[in-house]
Amino acid sequence: MQLNYSFVIPVYNRPDEIRELLSSMLDLKFSRAFEVVIIEDGSTLSSEEIVKEFQGLLQISYYFKPNSGPGDSRNYGMRKAQGNYFLILDSDVILPENYLEEVDSFLAARFCDCFGGPDAAHNSFTPLQKAINYSMTSLFTTGGIRGKEQAVDKFQPRSFNMGLSKKAFEASGGFGLIHPGEDPDLSLRLQKLGFDTVLIPKAVVFHKRRIDWNKFYIQVNKFGMVRPILNDWHPGSGKLTYWFPTLFSLGLILALLLTIVGNTLLIGCYIFYFVVIGIDAGIKNKSLYIGFAAIMATFIQFLGYGYGFLNSVWKLKVQKAKPQEAFPQLFFEHARQDQNI
Repeated sequence: MQLNYSFVIPVYNRPDEIRELLSSMLDLKFSRAFEVVIIEDGSTLSSEEIVKEFQGLLQISYYFKPNSGPGDSRNYGMRKAQGNYFLILDSDVILPENYLEEVDSFLAARFCDCFGGPDAAHNSFTPLQKAINYSMTSLFTTGGIRGKEQAVDKFQPRSFNMGLSKKAFEASGGFGLIHPGEDPDLSLRLQKLGFDTVLIPKAVVFHKRRIDWNKFYIQVNKFGMVRPILNDWHPGSGKLTYWFPTLFSLGLILALLLTIVGNTLLIGCYIFYFVVIGIDAGIKNKSLYIGFAAIMATFIQFLGYGYGFLNSVWKLKVQKAKPQEAFPQLFFEHARQDQNI
């Protein structure tokens, strides 16, 4: 069966990002036609005029809908799409020219109904974007779970760079209404349905996160809140490694307290770790400043995720609260009435 690809891209108040992404699509090296579906998720800053600039250059369609979150918007786009294989992207990515070739080549050799690909930092990104990209993807920080390793068992794709067959979409119903966390939730449901979820190591995108330190903390804090919810929804999916940021943060507090009483061994270990982060990030990005910024990004990532995870475990396991009641900010309004989501 020949695969007909439809890019599905939700956007919320980020028209400039759509222009960058669509511009990169014009440079894709691929012999067959592909479709692009843009879903405006209730934005007040419309992308419609920018989409019109690319009509005639790309096979592109545009839909506006009330705000209901990225997961629901992706589902909307997949229902509108004409292809039989959906390529799901966030609006803040840029595609290298070989992206679609790499995807198609992999699927031709080893078809799978759901895949994810890695993200990388483009040379044009700001030092802050490069530092955060490092902390989110480095082997020293996340262990490569976002796609840097060549082999990942039952990889859980992330929706900034994800592929999904029409068959898998129809069988699963697509994304749920939690956010963030809608992508690992879908991956786990697909695995239960018997679909493979794999990594395509060469299907790289440049993920241009428009973010500052405060927004980054809020983002990773939500990631931490979500994981215990997913563990409850999908028994057996929990791993000891999910506790690492919490234990790391608690250990750092202990190290500081021990330092006060003259025991510097533990704080020395933490200093050594952060020095390694700084050196590695600095060398890979050829920038001393990015090396220091990567230390900051790693600290914020572990602290934010670790606190969010511990807070979620406390509320769900100890206080026995329901997820929508404990963390309403993770659910869109029309989803909160369904306590079994």
